Amino acid sequence: MEIDTRTVRVGDQIMIGAQPFTVRNTVTLAAGRKRLDFTDGESFTMLPNTVLWAARRTRVPPRGGARQT
Repeated sequence: MEIDTRTVRVGDQIMIGAQPFTVRNTVTLAAGRKRLDFTDGESFTMLPNTVLWAARRTRVPPRGGARQT
C-alpha cells in the first residue's frame, strides 16, 4: 500500500533503498514533515510529498458470534 506522512503507522514495514525497516514510532515535525523511528534505531524524515510503499498487517476479527456449547 502507498503511505505518506498522513497515513504512516507504527508497525508499518517499509523498504528504503532495498532495505526493510519496521516503524517503531512517529514524530510529527514542523512544515508537515514526520520523523519515522525504526526498530533497529535508525530514523528517516518524510517530507509532505514523500510517498513510500509499505506492508501493513491487519487483524482479522474472528468469524461468527459467541461459541455455543
